[in-house]
Amino acid sequence: MDNMEEISKIKLPSGQALEFILAVPGRRYSDFTALLGTFQEKALCAEAEIIEELQWSGSRLVVAHNPQRAKEQTEMRRKRIAELEQKAASLAEKLDGQDKGDVRKGRKLSDSGAKARFYHEVCDTHLARIVKVDLKSDRFTYEIDEKAQAQAELMDGKLLLVTNVADLTPKEVVLRYKALADIERGFRVLKSEIEIAPVYHRLPERIRAHAMLCFMALIVYRVMRERLTLAKTGLSPERALAHLRKLQRHSVIINDAAPMTGISSINSQQSDVLTALNVKKPSEKAQLSLW
Repeated sequence: MDNMEEISKIKLPSGQALEFILAVPGRRYSDFTALLGTFQEKALCAEAEIIEELQWSGSRLVVAHNPQRAKEQTEMRRKRIAELEQKAASLAEKLDGQDKGDVRKGRKLSDSGAKARFYHEVCDTHLARIVKVDLKSDRFTYEIDEKAQAQAELMDGKLLLVTNVADLTPKEVVLRYKALADIERGFRVLKSEIEIAPVYHRLPERIRAHAMLCFMALIVYRVMRERLTLAKTGLSPERALAHLRKLQRHSVIINDAAPMTGISSINSQQSDVLTALNVKKPSEKAQLSLW
């Protein structure tokens, strides 16, 4: 709320207020539970994405719900909680066995050790808000916060956007935000796969040339991704390039004879990638004999 207040104070040189579209981390705010009550009834019956506009703290709140994504997130969380409960049961069984005098291999387990081990596993799965380990108790114990779990499931599959843009429909607000996410993915590609940095140049024109080459590489990357997606290959540009990188061009010189060139054989997977990218397969006009 403080960030929104500060952003609302910003004025452009023209005097116009700065327009913004911000994603809201709904799981952090309990007041969304009541706000999304009516919308959730529609979401539970939806078979495709639904988008609706609400009001939150005097601002436009656009809510998008993807039922397929919601189902996946809910099932994954429940699966992780079930796995944690199994691990907790195993730890409790070992502690109870030790109290009864059972001898097992490995170091003896203490309640404090069980609590620490289980707490780290809960934190690793990012479920500390739901699976609450009692670190102050002398005994190893935990509980499932059903209210926190219900609130987390309420937010599954949802994108909450708050904006002050008045001339965009709710659907256009969502599309604008998703376009921003696509731009951010481009920057991640520049910094990871294309490795725009570090830049070992001193002269400004060389730095600009380096950035231009990286930008051109990003365009090629985006074209590759688009063509691979349209061809339904299931491959990312990185995986496609990994397959094509195995293709090699060889040049052989025997004694004083003219060089003979050739290309390594193209397997079916490489052929499919080239076809999906609409790139002509490399070939030689004629294969020279070694004899």
